[in-house]
Amino acid sequence: MTTYLLVPGFWLGGWAWDAVAAPLRAAGHDVHQVSLTLDPGITASDHVEQVAELLDGLRDVVLVGHSYAGAVITAAADRLPDRVARLVYVDTGPLPDGMSQAEFDGSAPDAPDGMIPIPAEAPAPAQGFDWAIVRERGRAQPVGTATEPVRHGEAWRGLARTAILCSFSAAQLRGLAATVPAFALMSGESWTVRELPTGHWPMFSRPEDLASLLAGN
Repeated sequence: MTTYLLVPGFWLGGWAWDAVAAPLRAAGHDVHQVSLTLDPGITASDHVEQVAELLDGLRDVVLVGHSYAGAVITAAADRLPDRVARLVYVDTGPLPDGMSQAEFDGSAPDAPDGMIPIPAEAPAPAQGFDWAIVRERGRAQPVGTATEPVRHGEAWRGLARTAILCSFSAAQLRGLAATVPAFALMSGESWTVRELPTGHWPMFSRPEDLASLLAGN
């Protein structure tokens, strides 16, 4: 049995992992679907603390992050590397120490009243599913989760890491890691790279295939 901690990206809750978690649980694994707190005033540090608190009660965790959560799981694992068996990045990766999601995206978010609304259309490729599910079930994102730099040290670098690439290829990743500072941490022998070409939201478009990749690490 493997213990999984599944952390979603912007606008999503633990519900986003339902169709991924089901086959993992059916195979006998222990699966925790995280709903990050999305209240006004929450920051990236708050999310790192939330995930670290969950890790503190578990052992040998496969810690999975989608999109924005890639930065969160990196910093949380850096605090408690002894609780983590592997880091899995779903169409994302670790940001350099001190970089925010907004810096990675290249622009300041539009955040009326301090909250980033769910866009009318998917901001990244939404292949094979209807974005309406996010519009209906998602929640606005606190702007501090995008604008606050995420800090980490070196402890997480000793962990095994898997990148599941959904909106770009392994060849593209190699080029980005060699030339773009924001991707620089995604190179080296500690990485296992898997491709799942389905757009940025595989938990909706190909959940069973994503579950199979997670089960195989």
